[in-house]
Amino acid sequence: MTDQEGSIRRRRQLERYADDTDDRGWTLLHIFARKGDLKEVKRLLDEGMDPNVVAWGPKSHGITPLHLAAKGGHLKVMDKLLERGADIDARTKGACGWTPLHNAAKERKKKAIKFLVENGAFLPDNIEDTRFNPPLHYCPGLEWAYEEMRRIQQYNSSSGETSSGSSES
Repeated sequence: MTDQEGSIRRRRQLERYADDTDDRGWTLLHIFARKGDLKEVKRLLDEGMDPNVVAWGPKSHGITPLHLAAKGGHLKVMDKLLERGADIDARTKGACGWTPLHNAAKERKKKAIKFLVENGAFLPDNIEDTRFNPPLHYCPGLEWAYEEMRRIQQYNSSSGETSSGSSES
């Protein structure tokens, strides 16, 4: 098989994958990200599948594979998706506009919350900011994200203070 034939074959597979969704609107990448199947996630990404592919099923409302990996607490899959360009702050459509961080918080996946915060997931200064955050009764684990954000800020400010000492003559 020539390189061109292989490229055409891969492109056809990707078109089939992108069009092949289940009743939730999930692609294979969504399914494997939710399961935490790193090998299959890598395979699909290597074949050129978009890490930001959006599901538009009746209950999906724009969910991405990163939302599902975060919901399951699958750190290695989350890392691979981010490495391949997944949007850490992708928002679902609808009243709340959840990000992967919100999904991890809802499921109380502390390691996933920490991973997302350490990798730059956005949180407004105020947990009560409903322009970004869902109402707290919809996302009971969100306070852990704020605790982690405060811990990281305290660590960064204390390590910055010790390394930026001035010496006067």
